[in-house]
Amino acid sequence: MNVETRMPPAARSANIEIVPTDRSLGAEIRNVDLRQLDDAAFAAVLRAFHTHSVLLVRGQHLSDQDLIAFSRRFGDLDWAPVQENGRRFVEGLPEIYIVSNVKVNGEAIGSLGAGEAVWHTDMSYLETPPIASALYALEIPPVGGNTSFCSMYAVYDALPTELKHRIADLKIKHDGTYNSGGFVRQGVTPTDDPRSSPGAVHPLVCTHPDSGRQMLYLGRRRNAYLVGLELAESEALLDELWTYVARPEFAWEHVWQVGDLVIWDNRSTMHRRDPFDDQARRIMHRTQIKGTERPQ
Repeated sequence: MNVETRMPPAARSANIEIVPTDRSLGAEIRNVDLRQLDDAAFAAVLRAFHTHSVLLVRGQHLSDQDLIAFSRRFGDLDWAPVQENGRRFVEGLPEIYIVSNVKVNGEAIGSLGAGEAVWHTDMSYLETPPIASALYALEIPPVGGNTSFCSMYAVYDALPTELKHRIADLKIKHDGTYNSGGFVRQGVTPTDDPRSSPGAVHPLVCTHPDSGRQMLYLGRRRNAYLVGLELAESEALLDELWTYVARPEFAWEHVWQVGDLVIWDNRSTMHRRDPFDDQARRIMHRTQIKGTERPQ
């Protein structure tokens, strides 16, 4: 019996189906069990990731160890950041970050609560931000909590030529004061002056190291600052750029089901989350693939 015959059907690369959304980004990977990917199957997944920026895989049954093992195929993993409650990670599994509104004995088991998470790129305030993030759904509310993704390739491509020339050599400081839920990060003294707030400086227009395509690298709006400009000029230009992010033609909205795994390219996308009823339960486990180079 050859190796191909012994493989479970879900692991065979020939069975994998890649179904793009009808949006500017995103594709669903079907007929696959992420616990049983052979090398050829993973190569197909990786190609789809570079092409579509966001991948959805439904109907998975992943332990935290399975989630870590799959994520590691994309690269080394970051340890989870410190949450608002001062905890860093799941005991014994520092790679797992819990996104949840659930409380046990009055203490939150995870981060970000039930409110809206505004458009952002994960941890762009770092000198070397993560390459990608993977989010796995364990419990979801009956309504709300949807996650939308925006293509920063498409946003950049849509900018008028004059505006592209204007921003070509600008650098942007990515704020490290607040997370995407609006909470002050652990150990940070809050400030609302973007010129003095903590955070890394990156090019506003970047070239993706795998695709070679240009993209807008905005990070998040709050406390962002275009280095070298007067504050009022920076604010006005950022407001203009963010009007493109808000356009629905550049985004895809995902409605979660238990067992969904979504992995997104943190360099070429932004994402946001809808609020949901805080009396409902939402538990998601996340990993992040460690960055290997600064945006450039």
